[in-house]
Amino acid sequence: MVGLTLLADSGPQTSIAPGGVLQIGGVTITNSILYGWISITIMLIVLIAIGRRMSVRPKGGIFQFVEVGVEFIMGTVESAFEDKSVARRYMPFFATLFFFLLVNNWLGLIPGVGEAIHIGETPLLRPFTADLNGTLAAASVTMLVVWGASIREFGSVRKFLRHFFAGSPLNPLYFVIGLLEMFSNLMRIISLSLRLFLNIAIGEIVIAVFAYLGHIIAPATATPFYLIDAFEGALQAFIFTTLSIMYLAAAVNHAAAHESVPHERLTESATPETMEERPAQPATV
Repeated sequence: MVGLTLLADSGPQTSIAPGGVLQIGGVTITNSILYGWISITIMLIVLIAIGRRMSVRPKGGIFQFVEVGVEFIMGTVESAFEDKSVARRYMPFFATLFFFLLVNNWLGLIPGVGEAIHIGETPLLRPFTADLNGTLAAASVTMLVVWGASIREFGSVRKFLRHFFAGSPLNPLYFVIGLLEMFSNLMRIISLSLRLFLNIAIGEIVIAVFAYLGHIIAPATATPFYLIDAFEGALQAFIFTTLSIMYLAAAVNHAAAHESVPHERLTESATPETMEERPAQPATV
């Protein structure tokens, strides 16, 4: 393990900030973007190859792993949405999101990614999800999809914005509560990105520290934390995806409930049957 050996010799060095490694049309390509492109390419090649070889008869190995992952996300999506047809409509996006984050988290654990290979003083490769810019971009795109899908299900931007207010926006109390709900919804981008970034970045730092402490036996001291970080990478991909599903499901289910409840004000002439006066019954002994 070349990366662990270098860490053991030079000390626990990790770069939290991304570094520029390429210039394309005057745009700086950072090491995390470069490795994100590599991860996406690997994911597309593998998943397309698996998709073409899928059959009704179950297969083992990586085929079974992908199938279990897709079924797991499908079950999560269908359990969150009240309307299963709507759930199936958005299932491809959430499955793609899950595998994108999972592949990026796991490929970041490959020895040699990080401080092993440099261009000048900048590491050539850096995990995409260990860069706050990367997780912020992933969270922003995810929430834009969630908001766009929510507007689609509500039917208009006005109806989507209206659902943040429990009562009439003309009421000062409901207006303030509605604004707080909208601000909380916007802050989901920050919470999603920070949770993913901190877990992946801290895992990277812990591996570097224990590789340094182990020195000549760096693989032995760092391997347990590699395994923990692999589990953590899968867990964080699942949490990120599940939260995104719940955000969309909450809005879509609210839209469905809003359409199914008639907006009629009770009057004396429109009293429900259960509230009508009934003649008194004679008492029985």
